[in-house]
Amino acid sequence: MKAIVIEQAGGPEALKLKEVPTPKVKPGWSLVRVKGFGINHSEIYTRKGESPTVKFPRILGIECVGEVADTTESDRLPVGQKVVSIMGGMGREFDGGYAEYALLPNEQIYPVNTKLSWPELAAIPETYFTAYGSLKNAHIDTAKSLLVRGATSGVGSAAIKLAKAMDPSITITGSTRHEEKFDKLRAIGCDKPVLDKDGKVQTEDHFDAIIELVGSATLNDSLSHLNQFGYCCLTGGLGDQWTVPNFSAFVIPNGASLTTFGSGIASNDSAFNDMLNLIETHHIDVKPTQTFDLAHTGDAQAALEASDSFGKVVVLP
Repeated sequence: MKAIVIEQAGGPEALKLKEVPTPKVKPGWSLVRVKGFGINHSEIYTRKGESPTVKFPRILGIECVGEVADTTESDRLPVGQKVVSIMGGMGREFDGGYAEYALLPNEQIYPVNTKLSWPELAAIPETYFTAYGSLKNAHIDTAKSLLVRGATSGVGSAAIKLAKAMDPSITITGSTRHEEKFDKLRAIGCDKPVLDKDGKVQTEDHFDAIIELVGSATLNDSLSHLNQFGYCCLTGGLGDQWTVPNFSAFVIPNGASLTTFGSGIASNDSAFNDMLNLIETHHIDVKPTQTFDLAHTGDAQAALEASDSFGKVVVLP
């Protein structure tokens, strides 16, 4: 099979298209014919050598969509079944989705029934499920106002679309470092685009729910905009900073809560299909903003890194 293999840390050019043996099934694992995968910032960090637990050579990719090609669990995962997979060590502890085939543990292969196209489905797993779970953990069902910090990212734009589907009356503020992206944010349902400048969101507003995607670099500032009894869900690390120096829990407003979300821990058949049903019922536009073929996976990563990036980038082998 063809696969993108990284043998040493580097730039996008470190991702090499190679012919490698197609994996064989083993007990508890099944083979997925990959029809598409999304590009994620965590894979870029790994490519740069910023994931010390990942050993090279490795086929990266923390998600994929496709069809079961060979199975060890024929009742739940028959050959030909449409499936998705997220996290669980993909592309880190074992080879992941940047290939024509991926050998994956059965417990993290989720059967789906959908009429979405492969490009649409490929844009969903890690990005939309992360957004969906973060909104749930931020108690979006009781919130009247929402701040999405890092709104032009794939997860950020997904969170805006999902939040509007879950509650059309909610007021959504989305932050970006680039004012020229305001119109794109409005087009996907963001009511109040705001600038994020020098780690400070340029608004005096406070919010019932906050999805923090920039991460530790802006967490203190986000918490200063959280309402009493509100919820802030720390999900992303777009700021490439993983700790908050001298953090004090007393910065959390009285009665408010700071929580997190991890897609690899929360994902299962039922939860993923609940989200997929929400997307299809509300006709949410999940089309990727850019698509690439397998040979140009390095270009796909470069596109996600670019300052003008917006939304989800996918690869279609």
